[in-house]
Order: sequence, then C-alpha cells, then structure tokens
Amino acid sequence: MNKYIGIDLGTSSVKILLVDTEGAIIKTVSREYPIFYPQSGWSEQNPIDWYNSTIDGLKELLNDVELDTVKGISFGGQMHGLVILDENDEVIRPAILWNDGRTAKQTAYLNEVIGQDNLMDYTANIAFAGFTAPKILWVKENEPNNFARIRKIMLPKDYLAYRLSGTFATDYSDASGMLLLDVKNRCWSEKMCDICSVNIDTLPTLFESYEKIGTLLPEIASELGLGEITIAIGAGDNAGAAIGTGISKSGACNVSLGTSGTVFISQDHFVNNECGALHNFCHANGKYHLMGCILSAASCNKWWVEEILGSGDFRAEEDGLLSLVGENDVYFLPYLMGERTPHNDVDAKGAFIGMRPSTTRKEMTLAVLEGVAYALRDSLELAKSSGCKIDATKVCGGGAKSEVWRKILANVFGIPVIRPLIEEGPAYGGAILAMVADGAYKNVEEATDKLVKEKDITYPDTEITAKYEKKYQAFKKMYPALKNVYKET
Repeated sequence: MNKYIGIDLGTSSVKILLVDTEGAIIKTVSREYPIFYPQSGWSEQNPIDWYNSTIDGLKELLNDVELDTVKGISFGGQMHGLVILDENDEVIRPAILWNDGRTAKQTAYLNEVIGQDNLMDYTANIAFAGFTAPKILWVKENEPNNFARIRKIMLPKDYLAYRLSGTFATDYSDASGMLLLDVKNRCWSEKMCDICSVNIDTLPTLFESYEKIGTLLPEIASELGLGEITIAIGAGDNAGAAIGTGISKSGACNVSLGTSGTVFISQDHFVNNECGALHNFCHANGKYHLMGCILSAASCNKWWVEEILGSGDFRAEEDGLLSLVGENDVYFLPYLMGERTPHNDVDAKGAFIGMRPSTTRKEMTLAVLEGVAYALRDSLELAKSSGCKIDATKVCGGGAKSEVWRKILANVFGIPVIRPLIEEGPAYGGAILAMVADGAYKNVEEATDKLVKEKDITYPDTEITAKYEKKYQAFKKMYPALKNVYKET
C-alpha cells in the first residue's frame, strides 16, 4: 500500500507522520528546536534549525520502511512567520514568528493611517501584530541593510518546501495570513505590496494547498533513499488541522487547542466579514474560512502547570476538576502573549481575578482551562454575528486530550464537541493533501470523507451551560476594565 508523509512545522517542534492511503498512521517522529526571545515580546527561530530537524526526523521515519511505497510529502506549518532570503538563497536574519509582538507601531500605521476600511478592501482583513506585512515594515524601518538584501519572502513551511523541492511557492491558506493577499480574488495585492515596498517578484508563486509543486530534489531523495516523490505545497497549520479533522464542508467548525487557540469555520464562498476581528482566509480545500485566533491556549496550561506549579503532571493536576466544572468563581485572562481575536492588543497580559483566602490550587487550575474556553467563545460569537450557524465543533491539539477541557468547551459553547479518532491535526492534514496531489483521491472532500473518523463526543449539560453563560458574560467585562491598566504597565 502506498504511503504519504505529513510534516507539521510547529512552534516548538516538527512532527512528521507516515500515513497509508487508508488513513492509518504507520509511524510518527518529532524533533524539537529552540525558540529565541531576544527582547521582551520578541519571538524568533532559525529556519536552518527547521530544515535540519526535518531531515533528521525523516531519516528516522523512513528507517525500516519499504521506501518504494512512499509517494508524496506535504506540510502544515506555523503561520505568519517572516523568512527572508538573499540573492544566494541564504537566510538573512532569524525568522520573526507568529507570536512576536514587536510590530505594534507598524500595525497601528496600517490600521490607522492606511485605514482598516482600505485594508479590508485590499486583503479582506485588518492588520494584526502577528501578521507578516507589519514584520516586513519593521525590518524596513529597523534593519534597512537587511531589507535591501531581500530577494525572496516566504513563510515557515514554504522554506521547507523550497529546500526539499527547489520550487519557490506558497499556498492560498498560508498566504492569507500575510496581509499581502487579495483573499477574495486569490492573488497578491499590488496595493499592499506598494504600501510595504515589496516587489511582487520577491513573493512566491501561489498554489492551492493540494497542488503538486514539484518533486523531491535528487540529492535529498538520494540522501533519504527515496525515488521521485511528489511534493504538495500544503497549508497553514490551522487550515491543515481543519483538513486533518475533516472540516471541509461549509459551516463545519474546528477548535484547535495548541500553543495558540483557534476557532475555524469552513465556508463554501467568500463571506464579507465587516467587523474585521475575525480572519477571512482561503481554505486548503480551494474554498474559504473564517477564523478567530487567541495567542495563548494550551501554552497557558503548560505555563501554569510547569512554570508556576512546578509539576509537569498534567493528569494529576486535573484530578477532581470534573466535579467543579461550572462552579468556579475564579477567572483567568489568558493573554500571556498579548491577544489577537477580538482585542488585537499586544499590551494585554494574563490575570487571575476573583481569588480569596479560600481559593484552592484546583480552582486556579480550572480557571486557566476556563479562561481559554471563554476567550475562544469570543471568536465563536463573532462568527455567529457574521451569519455562521454552528451546531457542533471538532477539537484537536494537545489540549484536546483533556476530558475536563472538552467538557468545559462543550458547556461554554453550548454545543457538542467531537474528538477525531486521529488527533494529529496539521501533520495528518498534510498527509491527506499529499494524497490528493499524487492522485490517490480526486479531491480533498473525497479524502476527508473516507479517512477522518470520530473518536468520541462530549455533549453540553443544560444546567452547566446556563451557569457558564452567566460566567462568560462576566468574563467579557474584564478585558475592557483592564485595557488601560495594561497600557500603563
């Protein structure tokens, strides 16, 4: 049976899957790489580390595998990161990542001087600090010598695709998060390129996520012991995760509980999103989606359990929490890295509210999980106001493994939460896109209909949902009350 490789280039590690055409995972490998914080609020990585870790991981993945059965590779990857190459294809500076907060000035310039209405007209989105265009402006203003050397601008997964295939390419879903793409018309925006002083020739060729961009370079194929392998460009991590969880039909929803958190709603057609707080992006199936993103999700729980409690035993910390769901009076604002949807505020910070001398460790742990769920509901409410009808949601990411968190989500959202049988998200989606590119399936919908299966469903409880409704209404008042305090501190 033929096999396909899905590569998820994440923020902390690369995860690589080997999957057969029936959807079974044959093998999984991961490799970590460092993340650097040169200044407070900055976040960078070395693209060479991504490549070296991926090649090393591929060698382990392919050990003891019938190499002639491996037919294709594709990707899901962290979005928005700025990777710039010079005329010799050398990386000019470390990649500025999606959760980097240095571009407050450039983001304000785009939203306030260029104007949100114009940005919506050019790209269907407003500017957020994590997007790529503000990063380009930051380099132009702060590192003019580096800016002058730019010959190629690409996104993180596209750097891997370029190194593996030699093709300078990106896909529409990932390009949507650059603020350089005319999302509605699926082409680069000349007006945005002019605003950012970007020559369109420095931008990659655009492909659909499931399209073949080339084959594995001969020297790399030889190093890995492979033949002529199809390379598909793949998708941004959220669109890739949506494919991996079967979110392809219009109105289908997926919540990702990874380092960041997202609410992703598939749409058959472009939707005018007048408020601008939701991202209006292309989907990996050739259509569109709406998405809200919070910058800290499972990373909040990791910070709380490992750094503050000094535990690392996530299961032990959740013991006894199920009985407390809906009863907690402690709140947590999960803005550890600032916030994107809906506040678009790099100055926002995490906060506990409502503690008394009787407050327990368990209540604070539960508050962290609840705070992420409340913040995600902010995006859900924006989607509903844009006309989306959401009856249920899939859930993926590391946080999806928590029974407590799934119960909280089901009751904060008031809808069933469905966990897929395979929870590998972007990497699994990448493998599916590789199958489509290689002709194993005629389109994405056919592939997801056959390959994506459900593991279990968590249903909301009417009584608990009513309690969470009151608590969510209280939560919504907390960020506005602290907004000016954040700026002052």
